[in-house]
Amino acid sequence: MNNPVEKLPTLSDQLKVRSLEVKGAEGPLSARLYTSGDAGPKRDTLLVFFHAGGFVGGDLEDADLFLRHMADDSQHVAVLASAYTLATEKPFPAAVEDAHAVLVWAKKNKAKLGWTGKQLLVAGIEAGANLAAVCALMSRDRGGPALGGQILIMPMLDPGLTTCSMRELQAPELLDVADACAKAYRGYLPNAADRTHPYASPLQSSRLKNLPPALILSTEDDPLRDEAEQYGAKLIGCGVKTTVRRMQPAPLNDAGARNECACRCQALGEIASFIAGLERSETPPAA
Repeated sequence: MNNPVEKLPTLSDQLKVRSLEVKGAEGPLSARLYTSGDAGPKRDTLLVFFHAGGFVGGDLEDADLFLRHMADDSQHVAVLASAYTLATEKPFPAAVEDAHAVLVWAKKNKAKLGWTGKQLLVAGIEAGANLAAVCALMSRDRGGPALGGQILIMPMLDPGLTTCSMRELQAPELLDVADACAKAYRGYLPNAADRTHPYASPLQSSRLKNLPPALILSTEDDPLRDEAEQYGAKLIGCGVKTTVRRMQPAPLNDAGARNECACRCQALGEIASFIAGLERSETPPAA
């Protein structure tokens, strides 16, 4: 039986959300910067986030509440949520090229973001988590920008839709999710040959070494569960420091309601702990 969604804490009065433009692969993209608390003029950690929507939909509003709580929970972290080119406008690799370009832009525009440039993280939900995982691959392959960590929340990583959880979960609302994933991939990857490209399907990549530490959050009753956990196992097998957490199920009102699972106290707590651990590892020992 599904557990009720946990009640989220009240947001602080110090939370600030600012709209801005960032640079994608082929032009400007809309974005939002979330900050909270009194961390001085600059923060050491910037987390770049990409929204859900199956590559064919979604926008900055979808994860707004989740990101407000994320920034409020980690007041020394700035969160930059960026749009990207949807497949309805241009299919693969437009979205991933945008995502990587946003990271490059962020590294070059630290002052605009109130960020020291010390630690850059990438994160996303569902299709956005695919882009985050691919950004880690692209940043390694292209010599930067260096990433301190990746946070993948219920990621879409397998265009083949071959996992047991994708094929065997039979509840009607979960079948809707599986159907929506299949439709999304048809839009994002109209060229069947692209479905095995590592920048489209990280789960199929044979080159997963030398990637940043990862936090992967799956959900018990979710068709995307197994591909998330299989990717975590592959990262661990390649020597990447990886934490995989399976969250309890949360109600899904429709196939696009991915953020309802993510915007929960459990997920927010896992993310805050992961970021704090990265920051501790960056801190030199006292003399």
